[in-house]
Amino acid sequence: MPTRSQLWSRKSQFAALLGFFAIFIAFSAFYQTSSQGDMSETYPKGFRGGACTIETEALTIGYSGYYLPMGNEAPKDTIRSAYVPIQCGKVPEPATVNISIDLLYPESARDFILGQRLVKVEILENEKEKEIEILLIPAQRHSSGVITQAFKLSEPGQYMLYLDGSDDQNSTIHLKVPLKVGLDWKDYFRKLFSTFLRKE
Repeated sequence: MPTRSQLWSRKSQFAALLGFFAIFIAFSAFYQTSSQGDMSETYPKGFRGGACTIETEALTIGYSGYYLPMGNEAPKDTIRSAYVPIQCGKVPEPATVNISIDLLYPESARDFILGQRLVKVEILENEKEKEIEILLIPAQRHSSGVITQAFKLSEPGQYMLYLDGSDDQNSTIHLKVPLKVGLDWKDYFRKLFSTFLRKE
């Protein structure tokens, strides 16, 4: 017959196990990841060289970017670049941003007619969103399969780069690439834990 101390020990072990699973689930929810490492809207599926992907029914893209903080100039005579990689559209501070979008799937995407529209998203008092247009590029074909763009994001906040157009069947394409400028407490928390969890 188990003693009271043995029962207490089993309860402690069970509580510790439940606590571990609760921390694991909370950590995964905080990072918006499953056990496979995929994120809710953008995730490193087929992750290569800092690229993230976004999928819709009509189009799958991979995108990556680099930023140059405001007030800095890219050196012309050095081997090393002053540009810093962006992780899935998260720009730590106001900067000049270079973004590269790869038209991954379908293969016929090179024949799609796609325009670009960059907007800043502002939250109004009634919690509705207002979009302020910053850049508009007319729709065209991208026969190389790569769309590159450079622009300045001079204020912290949420931005969206839209790809709008039509495919080879004249079906509408509407895809959005989120860009966030500035870090909040969640980002600092992620950065802190990423430092501790980084593999040597």
